[in-house]
Amino acid sequence: MTPRPADWVPVESCTLPTAEQPLRVAEFDDLFGASLRAVETSSAVHTRLVLEGDGTLPDRVRRLADAEASCCSFFTFTLATLGTSEAVPPDRTVVALDIEVPVTRSDVLSALVQRAEQALAAGAQRPEDDGKAGQ
Repeated sequence: MTPRPADWVPVESCTLPTAEQPLRVAEFDDLFGASLRAVETSSAVHTRLVLEGDGTLPDRVRRLADAEASCCSFFTFTLATLGTSEAVPPDRTVVALDIEVPVTRSDVLSALVQRAEQALAAGAQRPEDDGKAGQ
C-alpha cells in the first residue's frame, strides 16, 4: 500500500506548510523514478539510496535533502559521490544519499524507504531500452 502524502511525516513533526507537503513528496517520487538504482537499509534508523544521473544530480539531491532537513530537522542527510565503474557511462554520476533518523522517527524513514522501494520496483518493470531509441 502506498503511503498517502499526508502520512509521510506526522504534521506536528514537520514545519513545511501542509499544502506544500504533497509537492515535496512528489519531488522525492520524481527523483526516485528518474535516478534511484538501489535502496540499502542497514537498520531501522539508517538507509542509503544509490542514485544515478547526469552531472546535475548531486546538486538536485543536495537541494532536496537540504529542503527536507529544514522542515523536518530530525533527518540527517549525507551525500557522497561514488566512484565510477565500467558499468556506469562516463557522462553519468552516481551518488549515495545516506539518511539517518532518531529511533523515535524510524516510522518516517520507513515510509520514505517504502516509497523508494516502490519506485525501484516500478522502474524494474519498465521495458529495457534496447539501444534503438532515437534511431
